[in-house]
Amino acid sequence: MTELSPDFLTAAQNLLGPRGWSMAAEELAKVSSPWRGTYKGETPFLAKPATTEETAALVRLCNEHGVAITPQGGNTGLVDAGTPHGEICVSMQRMNAVRALDAFNNSLVIEAGAPLVVAQQAADDAQRLFPLSLGSEGTATIGGLISTNAGGVAVLRYGMMRDLILGLEVVLPNGDIWNGLSGLRKNNTGYDLKHLFAGAEGTLGIITAATLKLFPKVQRASAWVTCTTASDVVKLLAMVRDHAGDTVTSFEIIPANAVAMVQADVPDTRDPLPSDLPWRVLIEVSMSRAEHARDVLEGALASAYESELVQDAVIAESVAQAESFWHIRETIPLSKRAYGTALNQDISVPVSRIPEFIDACNAAVLEKVPSAEFVIFGHVGDGNLHYSVCEPASAKRPVLRGQDEAIFRIIYDQVMSFDGSISAEHGVGRLKRDELERIRPKAATEMMRAIKHALDPNKIMNPGRVINS
Repeated sequence: MTELSPDFLTAAQNLLGPRGWSMAAEELAKVSSPWRGTYKGETPFLAKPATTEETAALVRLCNEHGVAITPQGGNTGLVDAGTPHGEICVSMQRMNAVRALDAFNNSLVIEAGAPLVVAQQAADDAQRLFPLSLGSEGTATIGGLISTNAGGVAVLRYGMMRDLILGLEVVLPNGDIWNGLSGLRKNNTGYDLKHLFAGAEGTLGIITAATLKLFPKVQRASAWVTCTTASDVVKLLAMVRDHAGDTVTSFEIIPANAVAMVQADVPDTRDPLPSDLPWRVLIEVSMSRAEHARDVLEGALASAYESELVQDAVIAESVAQAESFWHIRETIPLSKRAYGTALNQDISVPVSRIPEFIDACNAAVLEKVPSAEFVIFGHVGDGNLHYSVCEPASAKRPVLRGQDEAIFRIIYDQVMSFDGSISAEHGVGRLKRDELERIRPKAATEMMRAIKHALDPNKIMNPGRVINS
């Protein structure tokens, strides 16, 4: 762990004020372990700046003293990017204000420490929509979501977090402030700098605020569907899009065993369409009027039924019923605790190749571990699968634990053989850094390293994440 000099500590404490720092063991422990507790870090000092200027002054101080920094938002990450491992932790949660909202420009300026729900509510209050939605939206912060280029359930229509930003304010590793908060949609004046920081996981600077895109409010129609094969699911996506175009907001594939898992874990949860079929699909279409969305969805499902792509379907009659569909989908990650071991991966492959990938990857894993079970779900509309290799807690002779690296190597190799990505929306962090360097083209690694060295020559900004520098 970084040993901090008395001079640095005194200067940092004076700079941040009594509310802006902590060395209390309880607080340090809290920020040194992610929300799922999957790994353990450590930090000697927690900084909690309240303004961009304080953040910049702190970073300048760290640069002068060679003190490494791990920026942290809501601490909901899954790839060990925001957990300090000896660095000081810079929490952005005191910087949580909505600075401005321009309804006619459809833009929102918000600070990096604000939880996603704050952006959603601010947009809603102005009769606008901020479309990013994910299970941790009450805790995950804007800065963290940008730093990991988060996805969520509406990527099919609105894109990743990178696609939802118009501008950024960033403190660079030398302490300079780059104010790029312009709400312009057209600005053809050289490099688009904001995209350097989306997905950089805090390795190039600390995001302090963002200008986000807003959209007109929409009304949704949601359906729960049963299908026989993953191939049918992919064909169903094409058919729904033929009917609904880009009004298809979400298209989630859910296996039957995941529904059963949620039912066993969450009291009073029921399968909307009990069936022995292996696949469920949660479809959402959004339009300006609810009746139009429902009519389009009904027409698409009628055609799919005639083509035998759908075996049964129910369209939500109320917001509460639609929320019950989504509750099942969003509870799957936590309900996997019913398994003694679950080795989880967030990957993507071309949509058209999802069925072939599932068959090939499952077969490859079963060659290694014949008793393995699988929970495979996710955003099939954009090719993103959450692929988990599981073993029941009741297994008499557990065999998965201790084989993480071998199983992950099988999955990664299968993903790459299908022209996919080993990280679809969760990021790289420390967890996938070395594996990514193995499979990434050399030219890409060299470009990333050159950017890192140019902006952070002293290697203080979240070292060891994304790329070995």
